[in-house]
Amino acid sequence: MTKAKDAAPDDPVSQFETDMKTLEALVQQLEQSDLPLDQSIALFEQGMALSQRCRGALDTATQRVETLTRPSDDE
Repeated sequence: MTKAKDAAPDDPVSQFETDMKTLEALVQQLEQSDLPLDQSIALFEQGMALSQRCRGALDTATQRVETLTRPSDDE
């Protein structure tokens, strides 16, 4: 089994990885296909939603890293 399938459904790392793979597949489909305009727009909208969700996950991870690396008051 893959890591994503073994992880909890609300695992942010697995969800990010899944979203990125889906986004990559959408981009490939848009680049390689001669889709009708309405399908292209629908895929683009899907991609934008995934992109925003990935950006949110990255922002959250960045905040966590900054919190963990911030010097404590004891130092």
